[in-house]
Amino acid sequence: MGQGRVLLLSNGHGEDLSGALIASALQRRGVTVRALPLVGHGEPYRQRGIAVLGRTRAFSTGGLGFTSLAGQVRELLEGQTLHVILQLARLRRRCRDADLVVAVGDLVAVLGAWLSGRPAAVYLVAYSSHYEGRLRLPWPCGWLLRRRHVAAIWSRDRFSAEDLSGQLRRPVQFLGNPFLDAVLTGASPESNPDLAGIAVSPFNADAGGSQRLLLLPGSRLPEAQHNLALMLELLPRLASRLPHPQQLRVSAALVDGLTATVIQQLAAPLGWEPAAAAGGGRGLRHRCGVELELEWCGFAAQVAAADLVLAMAGTASEQAVGLGKPVLQLVGRGPQFTAGFADAQRRLLGPSVISADAEPGSQACLEATAALGADLLQRLADPGQGPALRRQWASAAAERIGVGGGSERLAAAIMELLQFP
Repeated sequence: MGQGRVLLLSNGHGEDLSGALIASALQRRGVTVRALPLVGHGEPYRQRGIAVLGRTRAFSTGGLGFTSLAGQVRELLEGQTLHVILQLARLRRRCRDADLVVAVGDLVAVLGAWLSGRPAAVYLVAYSSHYEGRLRLPWPCGWLLRRRHVAAIWSRDRFSAEDLSGQLRRPVQFLGNPFLDAVLTGASPESNPDLAGIAVSPFNADAGGSQRLLLLPGSRLPEAQHNLALMLELLPRLASRLPHPQQLRVSAALVDGLTATVIQQLAAPLGWEPAAAAGGGRGLRHRCGVELELEWCGFAAQVAAADLVLAMAGTASEQAVGLGKPVLQLVGRGPQFTAGFADAQRRLLGPSVISADAEPGSQACLEATAALGADLLQRLADPGQGPALRRQWASAAAERIGVGGGSERLAAAIMELLQFP
């Protein structure tokens, strides 16, 4: 195998992020890297200066397969399924000079690596044995992973590596998850003992014994807009259950498409009005007194500083769990963050993820989620319970996500593959 030319295939927003972090680590080692996002716009690659092949398109579901029936219909109507098929059909022509194809994702990416006809390696970030105790790979994924052209397989957790090694009768390794590296610069060693030595952002310095709640409405529009509206309905209910609501500092991590104008339009009917946030930024204030800071950057610092995360997101929730944060789910109606998705996420991420048992999007769901959130915040503030809970979540982080440095370890493993004929 020649050395120096790698093609990254990825099929989803989170997969693009992991692929881009691996690509950056390879570029620092002098490897020529290109990317082919099979689904989505591939912006994480462009942000890091990675060449993206062909035209890309953003879709509302951001991936194939794990959505509601309505989401799958939307995929067809938006042309997402046809787009992926065309991307795969063009793949062999685009990767002729690649020394190695690295697939990041699930069956779609694995299929792309096989269709390329080139030597390949696979990072199965989308599958885990934690879902059901034994990983049931969709056909023909297992058959493809046994092919001789697949030089290495990496899993997203140690449990899956052990399971797949037995199923596939070949070594599967767990080297870490690159998406965790994207948030480590803002992380606190106290939130996860495995993060010792990481610089702490000034955002984490908060006086007066206040607690921080971070909202993650997701990255896909228009779903993220609907998710944020549900969260705005929930916040007054949560505040009313706290003994000292004025000590709760709330912020929202937002994608650029959720502009201040759009947010004000959806917030006004719910009793919110524009207000200046701490530090002079943009914010909202509810008539009950709750304030919300709106943030479009600095996600790593925000999640590191949070005591509790209220989430309707995929990869961002995994990053929060990786930092030892508790994640309170608020289930919506999709197309991505549905009850099925949320249930799978709880099985994947373990005890750090909590959810109310109620009809998604209903008033009962909002009330139950608010009660759960208030209880969690009060338990975290308790000198006896708080430290024990944080140790439990830090342990879950190490087991379910791993420790930082996954990007570099995967890049080093790829370099080893490139050195052999």
